[in-house]
Amino acid sequence: MKQLKTLAIALVMFIGTQVSAQTKMAHIDVQALMTAMPEMKTAQTQIEKVQATYDKEYKTMVQEYQTKLQKYEQEAPTVGEAVNETRSKEMQDMGGRIQQYRENATKELQQKELDLIKPIMEKAQAAIKKVAKAKGFQYVLDSTTGSGVLVADGTDLLADVKKELGF
Repeated sequence: MKQLKTLAIALVMFIGTQVSAQTKMAHIDVQALMTAMPEMKTAQTQIEKVQATYDKEYKTMVQEYQTKLQKYEQEAPTVGEAVNETRSKEMQDMGGRIQQYRENATKELQQKELDLIKPIMEKAQAAIKKVAKAKGFQYVLDSTTGSGVLVADGTDLLADVKKELGF
């Protein structure tokens, strides 16, 4: 009987500690954090410069295409059929090069953006993990709009993570 009573007390104490040791959760708007990071502003500036370069080159190519097309259309009635066919082929090739340039520029711009943003994201994640661990949180949810978190009414780590990152 005494052993049963001791077992019952131990069981109640075990269940009590399990209930009181609840999981701690927090949230952070990762998008707001990334936008506020100085490195992100620098990366955005670099991306915009690269994009402006591609846009300028693309516009130059399109302008050259339109100028040649206009010239060839004006001269078409006065030149022979063989010349018109050659010019038509030339314009098709030029249009293809412009399209290829645009596709390559888009791919290169996306890769540049990924290369610049990846280390910033890793730095943000490391800071989030460090702050969460220091504050004793087992889970941190991303409360960025559209991330799937419907209610984020708890501890927000944004200010603490910004402080950890030095801004």
